[in-house]
Amino acid sequence: MNAKNTITLSERYMRYAEQQVEDGQFPSVEKVVEAGLDELMRAGDGMPREHHDAVTAMADEINRRLDGPEDQWIPWDGHSMAERIKAKLDAKYGENKKVSR
Repeated sequence: MNAKNTITLSERYMRYAEQQVEDGQFPSVEKVVEAGLDELMRAGDGMPREHHDAVTAMADEINRRLDGPEDQWIPWDGHSMAERIKAKLDAKYGENKKVSR
């Protein structure tokens, strides 16, 4: 849900935001401001930036795959999929070895 609001930026910030739009980095000044707020929110949650980058990359990959044709999706079959994954992990790391996180 969007909330409509009006803000005033100093000339310095407005010029910078408009330059970002002109350079093709953002589609609008609004998106420049949103990106700055997103960055502040990420910085304020105590999670290191590289973790955010990994999560963002994972979300991007999931969305990319969802945009692909459904016949290329991996079917979810619950328990048997979990068993196949466990078997692959056991083969790679050994059945009794602990996987470090």
